[in-house]
Amino acid sequence: MSKKHPVIAVTGSSGAGTTTVKQAFERLFFRLNINPAVVEGDSFHRYDREEMRALIAKAQAEGRHFSHFSIEANLLKELEYLFRQYSETGTGKRRYYIHNEEEGQRLGGYKPGTFTPWIDIPEGTDLLFYEGLHGAVKNEFVDIPRYADLLVGVVPIVNLEWIQKIHRDTAERGYKPEDVTDTILRRMYDYVKVITPQFSQTDINFQRVPLVDTSNPFIARDIPSPDESLVIIRFKNPRKFNVDFQNLLAMIKDSFMSRYNSIVVPGGKMGLAMEIIFRPILERMMEEKKSA
Repeated sequence: MSKKHPVIAVTGSSGAGTTTVKQAFERLFFRLNINPAVVEGDSFHRYDREEMRALIAKAQAEGRHFSHFSIEANLLKELEYLFRQYSETGTGKRRYYIHNEEEGQRLGGYKPGTFTPWIDIPEGTDLLFYEGLHGAVKNEFVDIPRYADLLVGVVPIVNLEWIQKIHRDTAERGYKPEDVTDTILRRMYDYVKVITPQFSQTDINFQRVPLVDTSNPFIARDIPSPDESLVIIRFKNPRKFNVDFQNLLAMIKDSFMSRYNSIVVPGGKMGLAMEIIFRPILERMMEEKKSA
């Protein structure tokens, strides 16, 4: 952790909705005139798309579990080192994973499924912002949370998460629904062993709960809307960020406390809740950065 060079990590499974949290932070960065160094979790995959397909096929033939969620499929020691280096110096190495043709052209003519070269994060950024799968991994080999000043988990209930992933991957990435279903099944072991434990490390978790039937996510025609949902916001240690629950209840209509450290808000108020919660945290980070 560092007052001079703070690190924020947003972590969640594929299809969980981490992009929504990222967008909330982007709005706050703009309003507060904060210049972040943005790091995408996909850029710390160990293998490119073709290599990964071959390794997955090999693992399946051998009866082993292997997926993008797997520890060995990612450069987690390098990610831990980036968090530590940035917290100490305000810089480090990053690269980009190319998701599609448009992104590849924008970043310099790279093929989808490949990586750009590693480059230095420019000096002078205000904080490091990570969004991806493994921002809170802690095991016998790495302790990534140790170097983060704020850890945010995005954890919709699993059926909703699957619905969101199926719709995103078919609409935006061109996959067939049955292929996405196979991916979900293949990743389940690593989801339980690698992804889920991270949410015991995160400072704040956002869990969206639909109020409509999602009992069979594999035939759902659409994603439940925000107005068809509630969001549970859990603070691991409310004192760490001086959370004022009474203020939250007053500012967010129809919200209520479900436990001493948890508040429930209407799904349509999730973005508002994020801005109310994160803004004072960011303001305090910047004040402490200046004083440091």
